[in-house]
Amino acid sequence: MKIVVAPQALKGSLEAVEVGAAIAAGLRAALPDVEVVVVPVADGGEGTVAALVSATGGRLLTQPVTGPLGEPVEATFGLLGPSSTAFPPPSSVGAYEGTPSASASASASASASASPPRDRGGAGGEVPSAVIEMAAASGLPLVPRARRDPRIATTRGTGELVRAALDAGARRLLIGIGGSATNDGGAGMAQALGARLLDAAGHDLPPGGAVLARLARIDVQGLDPRLADCEVIVASDVTNPLCGPHGASAVYGPQKGATPAMVAELDAALAHYATLLQRDLGAAVAETPGAGAAGGLGAGLLAFLHAQLRPGAALVLEAISFDERLRGAALVFTAEGRLDEQTAYGKAVSAVAEAALRQRIPVVALAGGLRSGYEALYARGINAVVPIADGPLALDESMRRARELLAAAAERALRLVLVGMRFPRLT
Repeated sequence: MKIVVAPQALKGSLEAVEVGAAIAAGLRAALPDVEVVVVPVADGGEGTVAALVSATGGRLLTQPVTGPLGEPVEATFGLLGPSSTAFPPPSSVGAYEGTPSASASASASASASASPPRDRGGAGGEVPSAVIEMAAASGLPLVPRARRDPRIATTRGTGELVRAALDAGARRLLIGIGGSATNDGGAGMAQALGARLLDAAGHDLPPGGAVLARLARIDVQGLDPRLADCEVIVASDVTNPLCGPHGASAVYGPQKGATPAMVAELDAALAHYATLLQRDLGAAVAETPGAGAAGGLGAGLLAFLHAQLRPGAALVLEAISFDERLRGAALVFTAEGRLDEQTAYGKAVSAVAEAALRQRIPVVALAGGLRSGYEALYARGINAVVPIADGPLALDESMRRARELLAAAAERALRLVLVGMRFPRLT
């Protein structure tokens, strides 16, 4: 029997690779001769780099970059291995409606990278595709709660990661943009790649989203010329526009530390920024679905890097040839920290279930917690949901015992499946 194990990371506890290993151990405890294929998955947010590097036989590299508040941080990105299909055509995973095409190519000379990335091992050889999580450089967990202020937080480190990937030879970039601490519309990212955002006196703007209200002119003559030869795909499950009541500032600003007054200030600054992006770059991105992702980084990637926005989970599964990995499987196990009605929309667990459903393979989902509406997943291809915990547990204990609990839950679930296989199908 072949079983595919395709879990997400359990945030704050285990990486997707570790989750997969624990589940595999439990399956082998129930059925020692079972063939287990572990395929870590993600939806474009946390865990995307690790999942893709592991699944494709790639390698990780670490680069010092500018953190959200200007302090240095160590950020890791990945070079994909040869088993990746890299970037599927838009028709296969569905680009968000309204995603603009490139309006102009990058030009002139580039700013040089300060230091080469450090290779953290893995498959060797030249790998032309890179995967980046913006949260590794510009993420909310990098900022202590008491210091969170999206008016001054910058995406500069994300731009530095892009430059490091270019230095490593990549010319196809997959950028996951969940979990940001920023609200600068990707301005810092663009500045790190050589663009200039100037005030009325011709001075470069300082970091942050609030200062975009002073933006007078955008100059891309110094934008890294290597970007003209790049394909940039953005993985995100967010479809918010840049501004307005459903925009970056109003919806996501409060969780980054914005008060109602700050939200109004930042929204007005991004609206002004959008006007200049259209005037100076010809990029009409304000209403593009997904432009408001990661504090407007979606808009910046569209305007400066001519990126395409794609639903994250489906894109990741395409990049790792997930349909092929399912061939011949009798069962699929997936896992998530919490299942609820939102899991059915754009999340990796749902995408795994839908892929398995197309091949008529039953799916068991292991869940750290269940919330209202999780039953909607039954219509998306999940056949059974099994709690990971073995009884009432505090969150800290559950996280500490995650490997043990996952293995035990997987064993219980497979033993039930094996019992069911002994009985004739009911008609």
